[in-house]
Amino acid sequence: MIPRLTAALSGPLFALEKKFLEESAPIEQWFRAAWQEHTPPFYASCDLRNAGFKLAPVDTNLFPGGFNNLRPAFMPLCVHAAMSAVEKFCPSACKVLILPEHHTRNLFYLQSLARLVLILRYAGLETRLGTWSPEITEPRELVLPDGQTLLLEPVTRHGNRVGLKDFLPCAVLLNNDLSGGIPEVLRGLDSGQTLLPPLSAGWAERRKTRHFAAYDAVAEEFADMLNFDPWHINPFFAACHDLDFHARHGVERLADSVSELFARIREKYREYDIRETPYVVVKADAGTYGMGVMTVRDASEVLSLNRRQRNKMSVVKEGLAVSGVIAQEGVHTFEVMRGAVAEPVVYMIDRYVVGGFHRMHIARGRDENLNAPGMEFESLAFDTACNLPEYQGKPDAPPNRFYAYGVIARLACLAAARELEAMGTPAGAA
Repeated sequence: MIPRLTAALSGPLFALEKKFLEESAPIEQWFRAAWQEHTPPFYASCDLRNAGFKLAPVDTNLFPGGFNNLRPAFMPLCVHAAMSAVEKFCPSACKVLILPEHHTRNLFYLQSLARLVLILRYAGLETRLGTWSPEITEPRELVLPDGQTLLLEPVTRHGNRVGLKDFLPCAVLLNNDLSGGIPEVLRGLDSGQTLLPPLSAGWAERRKTRHFAAYDAVAEEFADMLNFDPWHINPFFAACHDLDFHARHGVERLADSVSELFARIREKYREYDIRETPYVVVKADAGTYGMGVMTVRDASEVLSLNRRQRNKMSVVKEGLAVSGVIAQEGVHTFEVMRGAVAEPVVYMIDRYVVGGFHRMHIARGRDENLNAPGMEFESLAFDTACNLPEYQGKPDAPPNRFYAYGVIARLACLAAARELEAMGTPAGAA
């Protein structure tokens, strides 16, 4: 199914897609040079929003959990990308231990985990699953709806390495975002055991504001190379920390930051004659799963949050308290699938785009967060990979639209690589 846009692409984004298509050779050369200087994370996913006048990332996840939503036809691409990543990070690896999230009752997540296991096995790695969850003290078989089974086993320490009772892996792949903190079992590991991504990629240490600061620089350099306004691919944002929503401490500062953002957004809307109503999304600076998110259309709304709204913004996944937020320019989405507002999510392994899907929500509007209960997923409907444009086609033809998605997602992946480097832990370091 091909997504349709509720607004025709005749403005800046159409011109941008046309530029991407015409300049694909220098774009790919630019990326090749960038990857020689910066090591991409082992894997990542990027949430995009397509406003018709802007195509920008709004979130970058370094522990993707939706591999089950990728088209099976792209399994070979996933496997080849995984082989490339393994050769880069741990060329002698023959065994890998995946450490997943603890929500073992989420069947959709388990299906993603099964797909990830299959990708690594096809890549030539003996792959097993481990957990530090206190609820699992003995091997537990998990049965999926399609009859597949996964064996989840408690992890153990072997000196300065982590593994299973009878399994000592060369590499450990985290698929747990560490919202609950860094467990003791993962601290002080031997540098000879490769941990991917590094612990600093988890929400115990990572911050969205740092990521988008890195993306600011990447977008600026990329736009300068192609000579266009980076605002078309980059949402404005502001950081606000030392907050306590329950006690209303710091909310005045947050309202001021939001007000300044609105002023900057309205100035751009006037510059490009955009008639849409601007909005700002306030998100927890650490966390995922769409928790700790609110949409505001006026700065005064920040000062008038009711108790329910303050509770929602105070705590995210694993009970992680919110003391800092990112206030981010809202990017409308004009994509619609099956009558529902939709946004593309692009998946990458190493530096390669390996597929993606549309997140849809029938009950949400084009200026609302779609990562919420009731969302559905539809695999990206293209016959070739996101990095294979049709040069003879129109800029907004599906393969070329998806090529543009892949360009933006790779920029976000490059920003993630720089972000981790700035934290002192390159993507392949423990």
